[in-house]
Amino acid sequence: MRTTVSLFACYLLGLFSPVCAESATEVDSKAADEARFAAFEALMTNAKLIGQFTVMGRGDGAGRKEEYTIESVKKVPNGDFWLFKARMKYGGTDMTLPMPLEVKWAGDTPVITLTETTIPGMGTFSARVVIHGGQYAGIWKHGEFGGQMFGEVKSGATSAKE
Repeated sequence: MRTTVSLFACYLLGLFSPVCAESATEVDSKAADEARFAAFEALMTNAKLIGQFTVMGRGDGAGRKEEYTIESVKKVPNGDFWLFKARMKYGGTDMTLPMPLEVKWAGDTPVITLTETTIPGMGTFSARVVIHGGQYAGIWKHGEFGGQMFGEVKSGATSAKE
């Protein structure tokens, strides 16, 4: 409300100084951020990422099935971090963990990033995963192994009973 009053005052007084122009730009940027953050949170909360991953140098390049269940995603107040509550299945491990993950933005496109991030009971991973148009695609590394991952984001695919 205060920002709206400040912008209105700038307009009425005809004081389109750099200060007023900057305030309008900041308001537009903040509104755009809030809109894309809300859309990302809505898409990723109660979602499943269902697809495939490859391991470079192993096999014929055909993907192996993968699935991630995301219970919730919430923006952390400062910085680029988001708290993902996700179910991870890897090898013989199956657990649900809260994970603070960095999300960078390429315009309106979120890129989930992990850089040498240790996931308890699973090891240390690096990844870049792009989310766009109901799909995900990315690269991953775990120790000496790495590869690609890709598939669909299915919103509303999980429930509290799962």
